[in-house]
Amino acid sequence: MNAKIAGIGFYVPERVVTNEELTKLMDTTNEWIIERTGIEERRYAKKHKETTSTMGAEAAKIAIERAGITAKDIDFIVFATLSPDYYFPGSGVLLQRHLGIKDIGCLDIRTQCTGFIYGLSIADQYVKSGMYKNVLVVGSEFHSAGLDFTTRGRNVTVIFGDGAGAAVVQATEEEGKGILTTNLHADGEYAEQLMYANPGCHGGVFLGDKSELDYKDEADYGDMFLTQELIDKEAIYPHMNGRYVFKFAVQKFPEAIMEACEATGYTPADIDMLVPHQANLRIAQMIQLGLKIPNERVYNNIQKYGNTTAASIPIALCEAWEKGLIKDGDLVCLAAFGSGFTWGAAMIRW
Repeated sequence: MNAKIAGIGFYVPERVVTNEELTKLMDTTNEWIIERTGIEERRYAKKHKETTSTMGAEAAKIAIERAGITAKDIDFIVFATLSPDYYFPGSGVLLQRHLGIKDIGCLDIRTQCTGFIYGLSIADQYVKSGMYKNVLVVGSEFHSAGLDFTTRGRNVTVIFGDGAGAAVVQATEEEGKGILTTNLHADGEYAEQLMYANPGCHGGVFLGDKSELDYKDEADYGDMFLTQELIDKEAIYPHMNGRYVFKFAVQKFPEAIMEACEATGYTPADIDMLVPHQANLRIAQMIQLGLKIPNERVYNNIQKYGNTTAASIPIALCEAWEKGLIKDGDLVCLAAFGSGFTWGAAMIRW
């Protein structure tokens, strides 16, 4: 018995933020952003009205309906995000509340850009083991609430957008159908190359590299997690070493795809649709070129939505399916690389 994606859905906020709009806030240009990332616009959620969990709920409702079940039929939730509503509890229980579900388990995972693939792998194992029948996997992000909208933060801020995607994973007895394999990897050696250091319990002022963590021995209690010093030094925004991330991404992305091919006996030429994490259009194009996959068999939508981290794969997967680019029986490969570093892939017979 395999596990299959029985229903998918996505939600993006109404507000469209163009590159031109960002040029009014920071020293950048539309041409500069497109050349380096491929992004033309992104979506921003409504502050104080939308949250990571409410967006996730909107995507989940669509996925549940398309799976032909009701919210009451969901018996486990996996919620992937790096931008939760609260530091704790996790957004999974809030999603559960939005959907009117009680008592079932909720698992929040923090694997950033690979969050949906990690979540899909977890759901796959639960369903195959018979432990759960309908697992809801959600990836949702509210990046715009925590970005640095100044020239100092432009290299990160221009990349990210808000949105959510969801999938219902359930059992299938169709031979050769469903999730054929997943592979998950991580290497914490490079954690500080792409990170959101504060607030946190490390007690240092992080300004760019782990060697720059400035520790101070002050009071014994309550002076580390989020201090005025961190705010004054503007050390409360994401940090990314773009060149370092790019270098590892173009190496690990194809490795994960090839691992999925080898596990299933296929080659890149057999893939009907590759849906990569929407990190950077240039990364996706380099991977596509290296694996010799033609344009019509790779789906990218970063141009419209930016990088939505854990939400990017389910948003792109759902959009490609809605456009009829993914059909019954197609071989679909999902692949991601991101902060941690984490990376992985999934091979699915649709």
